[in-house]
Amino acid sequence: MENKFKIYNTLTKQVETIKPNEDGKIAMYTCGPTVYHFAHIGNLRSYIMEDVLEKSLRFVGYDVKRVMNITDVGHLSSDADTGEDKMLKGAKREHKTVMEVAKFYTDAFFADCAKLNIKTPDVVEPATNCIDEFINMITVLLEKGYAYQAGGNVYFDTSKLNDYYVFSSQSEKELLVGVRDDVEEDTNKRNKNDFVLWFTKSKFEDQALKWDSPWGVGYPGWHIECSCISMKHLGEYMDIHCGGVDNIFPHHTNEIAQSESYLGHKWCNYWFHVHHLNDKSGKMSKSKGDFLTVSLLEEKGYNPLVYRMFCLQSHYRKPLEFSYEVLDQMVKTYDKLARKTRSLKNDGEVDKQVYDAFRLKFEDALCNDVNTSMAITVLYDLLKADTNDATKRKLVEDFDQVLSLGLLSAADEKASEQETNGADNELTAYVEEMIAKRAQAKKEKDFAKADAIRNELLEKGIAIKDTREGVVWERV
Repeated sequence: MENKFKIYNTLTKQVETIKPNEDGKIAMYTCGPTVYHFAHIGNLRSYIMEDVLEKSLRFVGYDVKRVMNITDVGHLSSDADTGEDKMLKGAKREHKTVMEVAKFYTDAFFADCAKLNIKTPDVVEPATNCIDEFINMITVLLEKGYAYQAGGNVYFDTSKLNDYYVFSSQSEKELLVGVRDDVEEDTNKRNKNDFVLWFTKSKFEDQALKWDSPWGVGYPGWHIECSCISMKHLGEYMDIHCGGVDNIFPHHTNEIAQSESYLGHKWCNYWFHVHHLNDKSGKMSKSKGDFLTVSLLEEKGYNPLVYRMFCLQSHYRKPLEFSYEVLDQMVKTYDKLARKTRSLKNDGEVDKQVYDAFRLKFEDALCNDVNTSMAITVLYDLLKADTNDATKRKLVEDFDQVLSLGLLSAADEKASEQETNGADNELTAYVEEMIAKRAQAKKEKDFAKADAIRNELLEKGIAIKDTREGVVWERV
């Protein structure tokens, strides 16, 4: 098939046309969550944009196989193999076993993804499923001289590589080394940037999850899992590896080091990294205490798909600043778009010439480094275009395969609601105004006022209900 899809490749620092290893097929890998806590909306920005990338590739005709790991062992609080085990931290906090915590937060993660219309990857593999694969890779790295044993642990020897800092310029190399000067020193390491492939009791005496290995009872380091899980399901050659920008160093740097040393050839051609979501105080982080989750947005009266649209209005390679003021504006934008979509009649013939022209514009936006903002502009242009509703509706349906904003389903549900209620325009306007006031009251934590609005509506024979898609109402 024609290769016209371009993305920014972090490895080369250039926008490049994707040339897959196998024509027409894309082998894609996504770094999954460490399931010790809820995902915050900053984490989920990355998963939204990776979802759009996968759907965009499918939209233009690629057969995509996407794999994602679930980190349920081995991730320490510092990505540089120092600090407390994140899974153990979650277990202690909640007085549960590590696997109970992993199950709960894995389910919570995919529930959040469903609310945001993020497709579940074709393969989802927990790290604890792949201990044999980790041990095999480590064994080969030791045999090849890329790894060594010290203090009971097994380390990767970064001095064996010609260029360990594959993502960085020389000035960045110096900066990255400096960043790690203040972390606790591991005296077992031969070189400052060596990293752990396998821990034994020398690291944590009370480690909850541990397995037999040729080097003693222990557990894998964090970095080894993505290499092994991707090879298990995608083979020795990968097309696109995704993650947040905070994964670039040391996680993805270490993945490349161990994978290419193990394989003896280049592993992945394209690296796709999504930038941070910030609030006014800086990068969002679980370590700050309270953090923003999808559930919290819902409690405040926001449809999660409004947050998805907020992310799509910006480019994935730009930092994005979150505020409730901006999200409030996005609510208005989303509702206006839904109203325009709602007005489209589901009859008539599709104008093929117009359809083809708009579909090509939409494809071009996606192929231009996943320019979701431009793709939404194409959607607006379509709704304003001088063509019939059947053509518009078909294109909206097609575009939403990628945007996944639920526009037609929301429109159809709303139309059906109004028809069932037999509500006239005046009543509908009144109820929607009251629902908006209630949402504002909830956001301001004035729950007494929110309850008063619900009761006032009930006295007028209108029952409202909070659902995943937003507030719905009916006559009673």
